[in-house]
Amino acid sequence: MTASFFDFILYIALAVLMVAFFLTIIRLAKGPHLYDRVVALELITSISAGIILVYSMIADNPIFFDVAVIIFMIAFLGTVAISKYLTKVD
Repeated sequence: MTASFFDFILYIALAVLMVAFFLTIIRLAKGPHLYDRVVALELITSISAGIILVYSMIADNPIFFDVAVIIFMIAFLGTVAISKYLTKVD
């Protein structure tokens, strides 16, 4: 497996993640329920971290891995907080 083939696969993965990102934004805007919007927001943060990870591999810069881990942690805490709030409201 050559480096150029690996780069090609990374660019395809980046394109797929970008399409998924924009489709999830549409889902966030059109979600019929608040719960759908919360899940879409969690998915957007996960896709964003995935985009950062793929970019890190393309740029060959491992510092972005730490950024993705921090995004995952903040997204998880935010989802837990929103879920706890929604269970108290209902």
